[in-house]
Amino acid sequence: MMKNFFEAIAYVFEEVLFVPFNFLRQLELDNWWIANAMTWVFLFSGICAAAYWINQLKGFDERGEENKDPSAHSFL
Repeated sequence: MMKNFFEAIAYVFEEVLFVPFNFLRQLELDNWWIANAMTWVFLFSGICAAAYWINQLKGFDERGEENKDPSAHSFL
C-alpha cells in the first residue's frame, strides 16, 4: 500500500512535473540562449525592480521624508 503511494508520487514528479525541465535540457544542446530565456526574464525583472527601489529611496532622501533618527524604529 505505502509502496504504491510513493511510486505514484515518483511517477507524478518524473513523468508529469519534470516535462518542461526535460524539454529545456534537450533544447540546451541546440541553443543555450533560448534554453535560458526564463533566466534572462527573471534577471531583467530583478534589475528593473532594484533600479526602481533605489530610485524611490533616492527620492525620499532628497525630499527629506526619511526619518534618520536612531530611535525611529522600535527594533533599534
